[in-house]
Amino acid sequence: MPTYEYECDACGHQFEEFQKMGSKPIQTCPECKKRKVRRLIGSGAGIIFKGSGFYETDYRSADYQKRAKEDSSTSSSSSSDSKKSDSKKDSSKPAAKKESKSSSGAKKNS
Repeated sequence: MPTYEYECDACGHQFEEFQKMGSKPIQTCPECKKRKVRRLIGSGAGIIFKGSGFYETDYRSADYQKRAKEDSSTSSSSSSDSKKSDSKKDSSKPAAKKESKSSSGAKKNS
């Protein structure tokens, strides 16, 4: 059942009412008792899909998503630290000597 928003044009009172879709709109204001109430167009609530085709983690709370993001950033920084330590290990090895073709012992006659 949806929640409808109402506003009284006489006193300006705004309120919400939980009603069936087939129910008639409220016409009397609960504050001033005048028949000047109109239904407002609301944004509605978020839709939650249930069934086998949807994941329960799709609609997690903002707090849960924040903690998950922090956890993933700490795990990625620890993996980047291990990459840095791997590069340090590689730099401690002596560089392989490369032979140049000009030093192969052949002299040019000019």
